[in-house]
Formats: sequence, C-alpha cells, structure tokens
Amino acid sequence: MPKNEQFIHPELHQIEKKLRRLVGKAIKDFNMIEEGDHIMVCLSGGKDSYTLLQILLILQQHAPIAFKITAVNLDQKQPGFPEHVLPEYLKTLGVNFHIIEEDTFSIVQRVVPEGKTTCGLCSRLRRGNLYRYAKDNGMTKIALGHHRDDIIETFFLNLFFGGKLQAMPAKLRSDDRENIVIRPLAYCHEQTISDYANFKQFPIIPCNLCGSQENLQRQSIKSLLQIWQKEYPSRIDNIFAALQNIAPSHLLDHSHFDFKNLKVSACKNLDILME
Repeated sequence: MPKNEQFIHPELHQIEKKLRRLVGKAIKDFNMIEEGDHIMVCLSGGKDSYTLLQILLILQQHAPIAFKITAVNLDQKQPGFPEHVLPEYLKTLGVNFHIIEEDTFSIVQRVVPEGKTTCGLCSRLRRGNLYRYAKDNGMTKIALGHHRDDIIETFFLNLFFGGKLQAMPAKLRSDDRENIVIRPLAYCHEQTISDYANFKQFPIIPCNLCGSQENLQRQSIKSLLQIWQKEYPSRIDNIFAALQNIAPSHLLDHSHFDFKNLKVSACKNLDILME
C-alpha cells in the first residue's frame, strides 16, 4: 500500500458506499441539486448533519455537475456551547464555512414559561436566521440532515397528535417562498448514520445545552417504532414505501381529489364505444 494511501476499514467503506448510493438516489429522484447550485449545509454538531456534509463533499468530487458547498452553523449562545469545536473540525476538512452568532437562547428563555419545552420556538428562530442568511448570501438550496426515521416519526406525530396525513418532504419551498429546502438523507436509516458517525468519530455536540425537556410525543413515537421493528421487521419499510405510494382518490380529502364531480357517465360512454 502506498504511504500516502489511508487505510479504510472494510465496514466503514460499505457503510459509506450505502450512504452515497441512497443520497445519490434521493438527489436524483427529487432533483435536489442542479448545475451551479450553492448548497448551504446546516451543521448542528449532531451525527446527522456531520454525515450529510461528509457525503455531499464526497459526491461533489464525483458528480457530473458542478455545485458549491458552504457549511453554516447557528451559534445560539447557549451557556456551555463549545464554540471552538465546529470551526476547528471544518478547517480540517478545508470546506467553506460560516458561523452565525445570534443570541436566540435569551429570547427563548424570556418567552417560554419555566418547565415548558423550548424546542418549538428554538427551532423556529433557528430556521428564520438560517433562511435569512441563505437568501442574503445567494445560497440556492438549504440542506438539512433529517433522515428516513425522522420522516416516519413526523408522519405518526401528525397522524396521532395533529389529525393530518403529513410527513416531512424531501424537498420543499419554504414558507417565505424564497428558499428551497432539501433533505438528501431522506432514504437513509438512522442506524446506518449512527454507525457511520461512530466510525468517523465526529466531534458530536449534544443537543441538551439549553436544559429543555425532551419532546415526549416524539420519544413515544420512536419507542413505538422500535417495538414494531423488533416484532415486525418489514413493517417500517412498508410504512416508508406507503409514503411514496399515495392514492388521494381512496382517502377522504376533497381538497385533493374532486369527489363532488366524480360521475359514471364517462365510463358508460366508454363501454358503449367498446361494444
């Protein structure tokens, strides 16, 4: 082996190959990245966003189109946040990056009553700052690190607690209609991402610095899915497949299917012509 050739563990190679394939498929299926795009990869310091950045950097080297990547982190000024970790890591990658410094932590602490979860407001403020930075700096796509399990969990959260059939899209136009958000990890299992992160030894920053309560509803859904996965291994795969195989005419939402004007006359006329 040449001296400058780094040894790659066979299992790591297989995991990375799988992630590259699934991310590549998601990008192709949803036309996530196009020629000349400038992708803002939102980096939180968790395993998912580290994996997203790493796989996109690898694909960037081999893709038939040219696109730019900028890693962006929002430093929300939580007490104890290790602000040196991400810049030091990103410098080792040689990737273009920017740290947005915005004290949203104080806003959340002031607005949210004591004992209530801060995650909802925190995420909205974070999203607003990231969207604004993307627009002001000519980013054409915003890449988030949500994976397949996040999408399924969100579907059941909306089903059980929100009364709607809605998950987490792989690609969407933001509410301000000025940004395109993509989720290249949409086809990737969380366990695969965890295994990859363990091999790569990413400098993980825990998401508990603000001391907020866990999202109990999401945790209950995650526990339910884990039980199903043990008892019925194919059930989760079938659920995810169902999210890609929608039949509006077999549901009850008249805003998505024209039940009112559904008639049999066209079918009768066709039968006559076939006689």
